Amino acid sequence: MRSVWMTAIVAAGAFSIMGCVVSDRKYQEAIAEGDAAKTELATMRTQKSALEQQVKTLKELNVKFGNEAQAAHDELERIQHSRDKERGSIEARTKELEDRVRQLTVQNRAMKSEYEDAKRHNETLKSLVARYQKELKERSVTGSLAPSAASPPAMVPAPMPPSTVTPPSAGAGLMNVNKASAGDMVLVLGISKEMADRIVMNRPYKVKGELVAKNVVPKETFDTIRERISVSP
Repeated sequence: MRSVWMTAIVAAGAFSIMGCVVSDRKYQEAIAEGDAAKTELATMRTQKSALEQQVKTLKELNVKFGNEAQAAHDELERIQHSRDKERGSIEARTKELEDRVRQLTVQNRAMKSEYEDAKRHNETLKSLVARYQKELKERSVTGSLAPSAASPPAMVPAPMPPSTVTPPSAGAGLMNVNKASAGDMVLVLGISKEMADRIVMNRPYKVKGELVAKNVVPKETFDTIRERISVSP
C-alpha cells in the first residue's frame, strides 16, 4: 500500500514538473510572439508614417500641378486669343494688299495700253513730220531751182511758170481747221459731225499731222482731206 502511495506521489511530482516545463515554454513563445508583434507594429507604424508623408507630398504636388495646369491653360487661351486676333489682322491686311495688287494690275494694264497708243501716235507723228519735212524740202528745192533754170543768159529776169509759182492767196481756198466751224467742216470736207466736233475741241493745231497725232482724225480720213485743209493762224 505504501508503495502504491509512493508511486502516486512520484507520478504527481513528475506531472507537476512536466506542467511547469510546458508552461515556461509557452510563456517564452508568447513573449517571443509579443516581441515580434511589437516589432511588426513598429514597422507598420513607420510604414504608415512614410505613407502619410507620401500622401502629403502627393497632395502638395497635386496642388502644384493643378496651379501649373491652370496657369498653362490661361496662357494657352491668351495665346489662342492673340493668335486669332493676329490672324484676323493678317487676313485683313492680306485682303487689302490683294485689292491693291488688283488695282495696280489694272492701272498697269491701262498704262501699258496708253503707252502703246502713245507709241503708235508718236510713230505716226514722226512719219508725218518726216513726210512734211521732205515735202517742204522738195518744194524749197523746186522753188529755188525753177527761177535760175528759167533765167536767160543775159541775166534778164524771166517770168516764172505758173506751175512753180505759189500765189499769195493760195491758202484762200483751203479750210482752216483752226477757225472753221464744225458745220462748215461737215459740209465742205464731208466728215461726220462727231469728227468735226473733235477737231474743234482739240484746237489749235500747229501742223496738219496733229489731227492724227492727237487721235482726232483717222489716218485714212486725214489722207483724204489733207490737201483741202490748212492750219494757218
